[in-house]
Amino acid sequence: MKTELDIVIVGGGPIGIACGLEAKKNGLTYVILEKGPIVNSLFHYPSNMQFFSSSEKLEIDEIPFISKEAKPKRDEALEYYRRIVTSNKLNIKLFEKVENVQKNEGTFTVVSEKNTYISKQVVIATGFYDLPNLLNVPGEDLEKVVHYYDNPHYYSGQKVAVIGASNSAIDAALECWRKGADVSLIIRGSEVGQRVKYWVRPDIVNRIEEGSIKAYYNTTVKSITENSISLNTENDVVEIENDFVLALTGYKPNFNFLEKLGVNISNDAKKLPEYNPDTMETNIDGLYLAGVICGGMETHKWFIENSRIHAKMIVSDIISNTVTS
Repeated sequence: MKTELDIVIVGGGPIGIACGLEAKKNGLTYVILEKGPIVNSLFHYPSNMQFFSSSEKLEIDEIPFISKEAKPKRDEALEYYRRIVTSNKLNIKLFEKVENVQKNEGTFTVVSEKNTYISKQVVIATGFYDLPNLLNVPGEDLEKVVHYYDNPHYYSGQKVAVIGASNSAIDAALECWRKGADVSLIIRGSEVGQRVKYWVRPDIVNRIEEGSIKAYYNTTVKSITENSISLNTENDVVEIENDFVLALTGYKPNFNFLEKLGVNISNDAKKLPEYNPDTMETNIDGLYLAGVICGGMETHKWFIENSRIHAKMIVSDIISNTVTS
């Protein structure tokens, strides 16, 4: 069955939901396609995760977000965005992964696992959390190695190597240590990341200085085995006993998907997609980007707080083009 719409929104995260709200308010026909549950990426965040932003900065469409603390937890965000979807009766299709998008004679054909949609415009709001930055070392495919962290209880009493220096890695290192894990922190650079949450960074620095968590700076992973992990340090190769590896080295957008759509992407390390910053429209007419995906590999550049405005920008441009055409 084919469904004809004004807009197909690929991605049901906070920004995709914001786009759906804006489309509905302006009388446009739309559908949000999400490959998992509502706000799939947030659902897969660590269970104890606390946002850097305060609750009012995570609000969309001026709908109040009330949280117990100034900075909400993951479960509070799930409740907030879920209630927005259900209360506003948004047209969202869950567990419906988009497999292909093609443009022909001014319209887009969007093929999902369950349906085919014909649309005048497409908004890509898929974020970046689906594809981890791999270590590309021997042993990375072992079951003990994970790129997503959930709950520290699982690692209690175990020797855990946490790889990374940003928020996800530091949170995991501290939580696992507090639940009784023997934690080693593997950091490629010379210090804990400067963008680590300001109330967390002093905590990890103190734990390292007192010796509770062993940090290996200027170090990369050489290989991983069932019982150990080998590290390339500044001076030598060091092998330490290990039960689990949390490779929390960041994530990246699905560039292959964007390139398949015809979106131009810069050739440098930033891999920035081409779009008009005033309208969010890409080099493909009628194809828009929204949210963190706009930043390419600079995944710290865009987040809910500063990209929720994309929804109004996109819908405004679509309406403007409709009026003038």
